[in-house]
Amino acid sequence: MDPGDEWLSIRTQCELLGLPRSTWYYQPKPSDPEDLRFKRLIDEKYTARPYFGVRRMWVWLTIDCKELINIKRVRRLMREMGLEALYRKPNLSKADAQHKKYPYLLKGLSITRPNQVWGTDITYIRLREGFVYLVAIIDWYSRYVVAWKLSVTLDMQFCLDALDAALAVAQPEILNSDQGVQFTCQEFTGRLEAQKIQISMDGRGRALDNVFTERLWRTVKYEEVYLKDYTTVPMARENLADYFGFYNAERRHQSLGDKTPAEIYFAAA
Repeated sequence: MDPGDEWLSIRTQCELLGLPRSTWYYQPKPSDPEDLRFKRLIDEKYTARPYFGVRRMWVWLTIDCKELINIKRVRRLMREMGLEALYRKPNLSKADAQHKKYPYLLKGLSITRPNQVWGTDITYIRLREGFVYLVAIIDWYSRYVVAWKLSVTLDMQFCLDALDAALAVAQPEILNSDQGVQFTCQEFTGRLEAQKIQISMDGRGRALDNVFTERLWRTVKYEEVYLKDYTTVPMARENLADYFGFYNAERRHQSLGDKTPAEIYFAAA
């Protein structure tokens, strides 16, 4: 480096990029190769058949895939991946009994315009070894991804960062989420209440309450994640940024009259 160039510390670089320093230093922990192989199979099957619980997953692995694996191991792997047997979606955000619960406001609601309803959720994104976590906020009317963030842990900060980024773009009338601690914490709900945004939360076991975000996860995984083999967090972030840019501005949806989410969102927003 030229002596005249300014040197920026890792802390300063992360602050400028809006990244936690843990992301810079993070290295995926090596996993048992066989466990990792089973997790990849489970990940892809669960994305295709999200109603599969432990027993159905075990039956599929042993009979259809002819894998030698016992049901206890399937249960352990699904628990490590954040998949709960009795619930359709990845149970990545656990509810906290001390936090206030909010009703589900969207039953029978006609969604007719952008920023009327946003939905948010967390999913896991596999790396070559291990997983990272992705949160997104999507406009239900246009399917436009308003904001997203990636994290190596399930702490609430990356959800708060995604919310702040989304609110810098626009403000919804209603935001819908599950009852996980990331979304029921005072820091998250307080931001919404301060902006007079109504809070809607899915009923326990009612996976279709957040159906548009669920569809987004399947699309992201089939069209991006499963076609590549992310080795690092920066690689995952860079590729997902490219994909979300494509998804918003170029990917046409039949349900939107073959328009892109950005065309619908910004035309009527």
